[in-house]
Amino acid sequence: MSFQEQLQTLRKAKGLSQEKLAEFLGISRQSVAKWEVGQSYPDIARLIALSEFFKVSIDKLVNDYEENCRLSIEENKVNNINRNIIDFLCRAKKATYAGNGGECKSSRPNSHDLEYVEGNLKYIDTYLGGEKFSGEEGLWQDDIPFWSMNYTGRVLDERFSGSFLKEALSLVTEENPYRGPIIYQNGQYKYHCIINGEFKWFQGHEEIYFGNVKVYECYFHGGSIK
Repeated sequence: MSFQEQLQTLRKAKGLSQEKLAEFLGISRQSVAKWEVGQSYPDIARLIALSEFFKVSIDKLVNDYEENCRLSIEENKVNNINRNIIDFLCRAKKATYAGNGGECKSSRPNSHDLEYVEGNLKYIDTYLGGEKFSGEEGLWQDDIPFWSMNYTGRVLDERFSGSFLKEALSLVTEENPYRGPIIYQNGQYKYHCIINGEFKWFQGHEEIYFGNVKVYECYFHGGSIK
């Protein structure tokens, strides 16, 4: 059952109109209507609220949510991409920023640069800023660039934890080798990542909540280059 179908079924089983559900969530009826026709999807805070309200596990909601956000493995499988490249990218991510890897010489004034190399493959992550930041990750083979991802983000609240962000990013998977997992929680911290597209052309964003307060957000996009 798709996310929108499940939402309609759960709502009607409780005898609720779209207006009543919207009132409970503190949003407009139009937002609920768009969810139920697949025009948009709830952010992590609303997803958690739906899970608690309908007494349905968040894992089940996320599974259907994945399907509609093109987050399933089938939608995101990396066709025509050498599996070794994906494996290398995941190792590089885990060994650099997420793994507290040491920085190399700045490529630009006050930039933060991290590099990882295996044979003829090279990964470089370079970013500017801190609480508000922007950067780029890139892959090279024989010193020829063939893939990149740009990102920009910001800290929204003092309860943000850089350690939790790195913890989530260290769980990057071969199926979604971009940032962290679709959803991850440790204590009151919750990480959520939405991706549209595939390895050669994609867009996405990630969020971190502390309880029900959004403390961090980051948008990213990228793909193959030649």
